[in-house]
Amino acid sequence: MAQLTIQQAFDLALRHHQAGRLQEAEQLYRQILAQQPRHADAIHHLGVIALQEGRDDMALDLIRRAIALNPGSSEAHSNFGTVLKGKGQLDEAIAAYRQAIALKPNYAEAYSNLGNALSDKGQLDEAIAAYRQAIALRPNFAEAHNSLGNALKGKERLDEAIAAYRQAIALRTNYAEAHSNLGNALKGNGQLDEAIAAYRQAIALKSNFAEAHNNLGNALQKKGEFDNAIAAYRQAIALKPKHAEAYNNLGSVLGNQRQLDEAIALYYQAIALRPNYAEAYNNLGNALSDKGQLEEAIAAYRQAIALRPNSPETYSNLGNVEKKKGALDEAIAAYRQAVALKPNHAEADSNLVYTLHFSSAYDARAIAEEHRRWNQQHAEPLRKFIQPHTNDRDPNRRLRIGYVSPDFREHVVGRNLLPLFRRHDHQQFEITCYAQVPSPDARTSQFQQTADRWRNIVGLPDDQVATQIREDRIDLLVDLALHMANNRLLVIARRPAPVQVTFAGYPAGTGLNAIDYRLSDPYLDPPDMDESVYTERTIRLPDSFWCYDPLEDRGIPVNSLPALNAGFVTFGCLNNFCKVNDGVLTLWGRVLRQVENSRLLLLAHPGSHRQRTLDRLRQEGIDPGRVEFVPFLPRPTYLELHHRIDLGLDTFPYNGHTTSLDSFWMGVPVVTLVGQRAVSRAGWCQLSNLGLPELAAQTAEQFVRIAVEIAKDLPRLEQLRSTLRRRMEQSPMMDAPKFARNIEAAYRRMWHTWCQRSGS
Repeated sequence: MAQLTIQQAFDLALRHHQAGRLQEAEQLYRQILAQQPRHADAIHHLGVIALQEGRDDMALDLIRRAIALNPGSSEAHSNFGTVLKGKGQLDEAIAAYRQAIALKPNYAEAYSNLGNALSDKGQLDEAIAAYRQAIALRPNFAEAHNSLGNALKGKERLDEAIAAYRQAIALRTNYAEAHSNLGNALKGNGQLDEAIAAYRQAIALKSNFAEAHNNLGNALQKKGEFDNAIAAYRQAIALKPKHAEAYNNLGSVLGNQRQLDEAIALYYQAIALRPNYAEAYNNLGNALSDKGQLEEAIAAYRQAIALRPNSPETYSNLGNVEKKKGALDEAIAAYRQAVALKPNHAEADSNLVYTLHFSSAYDARAIAEEHRRWNQQHAEPLRKFIQPHTNDRDPNRRLRIGYVSPDFREHVVGRNLLPLFRRHDHQQFEITCYAQVPSPDARTSQFQQTADRWRNIVGLPDDQVATQIREDRIDLLVDLALHMANNRLLVIARRPAPVQVTFAGYPAGTGLNAIDYRLSDPYLDPPDMDESVYTERTIRLPDSFWCYDPLEDRGIPVNSLPALNAGFVTFGCLNNFCKVNDGVLTLWGRVLRQVENSRLLLLAHPGSHRQRTLDRLRQEGIDPGRVEFVPFLPRPTYLELHHRIDLGLDTFPYNGHTTSLDSFWMGVPVVTLVGQRAVSRAGWCQLSNLGLPELAAQTAEQFVRIAVEIAKDLPRLEQLRSTLRRRMEQSPMMDAPKFARNIEAAYRRMWHTWCQRSGS
């Protein structure tokens, strides 16, 4: 330094600085300041070194001093903005960047930095304008193109974002961050294979890029490649042990594979790394709910809401758990809050609409109005995508039938559908399955074997699925979920097929104008019932909405009547607990009170709802010692629970459906109360098909009388137990070939109607 002028020393320090030799640069800057304490540029660049080394407070003080000495330095104002932005002082940072631009209007870096601050503040339109100005000043500014892509992606302008990322990559082919960001935009656009390729390219360029490994895991998970996704997340964690997002995402994929204990541990790890991680709390709630720990799940959701009060997804999940507890009012309130926060949240709105069917506070007319509101909010805006259909109008040709379902798997709906799929006439009908099944299982493989064509639609956008259905030239498209979880009603709203039908999820309607028909039967929807509550036209199958097959569980025997050995009658209800309400408990209590020493066996997750049930029955004079709860069990064990039950008591207004069929198969009769809605008449349908209509009550008083009389008639109960399985086997409800022919005849009639129309 003694042999250099101040300017020469500064130039040398600057070269060291630009080459990344920060220690040498800092020594020279300090030597300059020892001789010239007011050297603004040396102070400024000392501040830049402090910024680069993460000493933000020192950087802020030094650059502020430099600006005081040289207010006209645009670079100092821009760097001052960067320090402020890093400290979260976004308004002050924006002001600093604007001052830099005022001093140097062609300052591309300042415009790009301004865009970053505006983007962090959520002012994406202003950020996009700033990035575009930076690019206009310096067209080869790769970082600005990349940042522009981020802002465009934030606005969901994905095609434009993809173009911006591609331009950044064209300018700098080894730009790993831009490749990873391109993958994010492609994933958001439903282009999963291209997204995966982009992430792999980012990793090839920068093998220790933990974020790219995490993003790759997200794309692989969405595509259903769970093992590869797990490997990607584990690699992200190995590279960055404090990567909270990777812990959360790994928990998510393991949770989907029912590895719930490990998933829960991972969510807790993510929360330990980031205590305000609302998404991890939400996912923790999901895993706890799936494990049956409902109270803990609710606590996790409430913590997520406290951290992020405007999260519609968390409110919707909270509603799901409240529903499991039978707290329908609380569930409905949570769903409504989710919809209020995000009116276009179709999934939460479907949860709401479906849950109304379980509530005694809503009649068919009120539910129909909610259906119409859902249709108006979510489906009607998609009418613009509807195109004329050019399918061959030959009424008698082989028809292409498309089925859309999330339940081609081990699920109650899947079990009910498999007999139909196995009996389809493939000479007359070509079957295509559009499977929304993120976690395929052995049951999924059985469905695949029955289909002529299998389409995996997991992760695909609605418009892409609709386009695929059109390209497959499907004649008749069948929705199998209605408003149940993971439905694809927004695909069907685009009317990709000329004839569209809903069936199987539960006996009701969807409210969608785009669906032409719903399948029912004469018991669920008697011909004299008011059909104006449905937007779809009702087509009644001759006998039954359901076709039952115990499948692998045929070998589980019916035992002798438990009461003969126990000395008391055991009533039971193994329905989903969300169907159990105060009105149900009142009638059950009256039955138990009149059948001395009787017991009640219920299926329910642990939680406060169990105590609520005991308290309600105590009000009816029932000692809590007479009531037993069992948790959810593997299917064979669940069926064997019927060995302890003498007589089933049904729920209302939502009757047992498949649960009652299981009960009949195991020799346990069920007393039901017939209601006005289709879901309230399942017991009537099933008992009528079994030749046991006398077990279906038309009033609450009849329900109590029938249950008490049959419980006191042990010979009658024993005779029913020994003959019910045979009744089932001989009933239309287990005649799969006839059921399939009835369904196919309905499809053919629908097709004939369309062929006779002049347009469409």
